[in-house]
Amino acid sequence: MEKAKINATQLFVLILLFELGSALLIPLAIEAKQDAWIAILLGMAGGCFLFLVYHRLYQYYPDLLLTEYVQKIIGKFLGRVFAFLYIIYFSYIAARVLRDFGEMMVTYLYPETPMFIINALLFVVIVYSVRKGIEVLARTGELLFVFMYLLAFSGLVLILLSGLIEINNLRPVFEEGIRPILKVVLTQTIYFPFGEAIVFTMVMPYLNNPKKAKITGLLALGLSGITLAIAMAINISVLGVNLTSRSQFPLLSTVQTIRIAEFLERLDVYFMLALIIGGFFKISIFFYAVVTGTANLFNIKEPSRVAYPMGLVILFLSISIASNFPEHLKEGLKIIPIVLHLPFQVMIPLLLLVIAFFKNRKKRR
Repeated sequence: MEKAKINATQLFVLILLFELGSALLIPLAIEAKQDAWIAILLGMAGGCFLFLVYHRLYQYYPDLLLTEYVQKIIGKFLGRVFAFLYIIYFSYIAARVLRDFGEMMVTYLYPETPMFIINALLFVVIVYSVRKGIEVLARTGELLFVFMYLLAFSGLVLILLSGLIEINNLRPVFEEGIRPILKVVLTQTIYFPFGEAIVFTMVMPYLNNPKKAKITGLLALGLSGITLAIAMAINISVLGVNLTSRSQFPLLSTVQTIRIAEFLERLDVYFMLALIIGGFFKISIFFYAVVTGTANLFNIKEPSRVAYPMGLVILFLSISIASNFPEHLKEGLKIIPIVLHLPFQVMIPLLLLVIAFFKNRKKRR
């Protein structure tokens, strides 16, 4: 670990920006149709439970990273294997998020530019930020957080002034009962984006007041869940379920419909700034976990040395991860939650918590 400290406010901002990240970009929980916003809120509740599991592990080992305490819980050899698997997991998810934003930039801004160039330029900034350390990343988050929420508030006001919202598109509620909603929760929203907060097991040891970690994390997850639910409800009320499900980036499609007084329109570029900010922090935090985890696992004294080689791995992985965007989206929403998110976000942490509980009780005796 680097010798750095962040406060509770900075942790709150980092978790919030991280959670919004790529979740604002895609048609999240649209399989629940007009009840997508309910599926997001239920997923948030499940994500809060998972965060309590991560926080309990943090309480047992407040000064250790996930890659360190996993070795103490299940032994040196097996622990190093699991630590290495988590580094691969964080690298893979970072590459997926980078691909999300590369696709958005190619689709809306630079259709003639190769995606590799766009991803490389974005990742150069991320590598530079991560090399500066978690404190710099946290302070940057504090600055950009205010700007991002000003954009969100102004967007909501403009949509309301445009008269685009059709509340009937959100009806009927529970049209097919609770079962389809729970299916979406258990196969998607509990893992993406809320369960991905497991990456903060690599950040919480830097908190200067460990007692505030629990309430800070739960508040950040709660606010991010409410924000995502409102965003999805607005998308569906403006575009309708069919258009929202067919759109690659429904929030941008919603913003494109804004027209006020025949002159204020085409504001999608304006709001892409907010999306890029969220994406920058999500990729940066995953990448920071990769760099610190790798340095910790292989006893590298200067973690910044790991940034460039690992950055190249993630950059090339983001390009080769899927042949096209529909395939990439299908993998991310259908396959990855069960194959990767379920074991790494739920099963392994719960197993570690059970073992840590009995180990610590034995020590007390």
